[in-house]
Amino acid sequence: MSEQKKQPNYFEFYELPIQFNPDLNTVKTKFYAFSKKFHPDFYANESEEKQQEVLELATLNNKAYQTLSNPKKRLKYVLELKGIVETDEGYQLPQTFLMEMMDINEALMDLEFEPDVEKMIQVKAGISSIENQLSSELNNLVVKYDETSDESLFPAIKDIHYREKYIARLKERLNP
Repeated sequence: MSEQKKQPNYFEFYELPIQFNPDLNTVKTKFYAFSKKFHPDFYANESEEKQQEVLELATLNNKAYQTLSNPKKRLKYVLELKGIVETDEGYQLPQTFLMEMMDINEALMDLEFEPDVEKMIQVKAGISSIENQLSSELNNLVVKYDETSDESLFPAIKDIHYREKYIARLKERLNP
C-alpha cells in the first residue's frame, strides 16, 4: 500500500489565508523575498544537507508562486488542498450540460467533414457564450467563498471547474 505524499500548503508558506483570490501583491512580495533568502549562492559554503534544504525551499517558493499567481492553477490547487478535487478524478458532469455539449460536438464533427465558415463562427460564439457564463458564475462563487469561507459553495465551484475543463478541450479541437 503506497502512502500518498502530502501536498505542500503554499498559502501557509506565504503566510496567507486559503483563498481563491489572495492578495497578489503579497504573493509577489513573498516570492521575491524568499527568492533572495533561499538563493543557492548564499549557501555555497554550507553543508550538503543545508544546501539541499535551501534548494528544496527555493523549489517550493517557485512552485508556490507559479500556482498562486495563475488563476486556473490556483483554483484547482485550492480545491485539491481542501480535498474537494482529486488528481485524475472521474467527475460526472450533469446530464443537461452533457446534452448541450453533445450538440456542439456534433456540430464540430460536421465541420470536420464539411468546413463551413459561418457555422464555425456560430459554434465558436456558442462556446464563448457558455465559457463567459461559467466564468461569471465561478467568479461570483469564489468571491463569496473568500468573503465568507462558506464551504457549502465547494460542490458548485467543483462542478464549474470541471465544466470549464470540458470547454477548454472543445476549444482545443477548434484551434488545433
